[in-house]
Amino acid sequence: MHRFLIAYDIVSNHRRNRIAHTLESYGDRVQYSVFIVDAKPAKIVRLRAALQRHIDASEDHALICDLGPLARDPCRAIEFLGRAPAITGQGPLIL
Repeated sequence: MHRFLIAYDIVSNHRRNRIAHTLESYGDRVQYSVFIVDAKPAKIVRLRAALQRHIDASEDHALICDLGPLARDPCRAIEFLGRAPAITGQGPLIL
């Protein structure tokens, strides 16, 4: 499993909302147009396909950065200044 940073710049409000909604189902929003997604390769393939369906390639773009495997302390790959948003971990989930 790898941690990905995904950012987007979408011109249309309608497309921007669809992209944000799609990304919210895959990961955590850390900025208005920036998400952290922890995923295996197959999940990222599905996410890329979903994003491509909503993006107008002539006006919009999305950036997908592979921050590396979660096995090597993923917290060191990201540094926040100020109030840090909560990022869902991949450990046990207790409800």
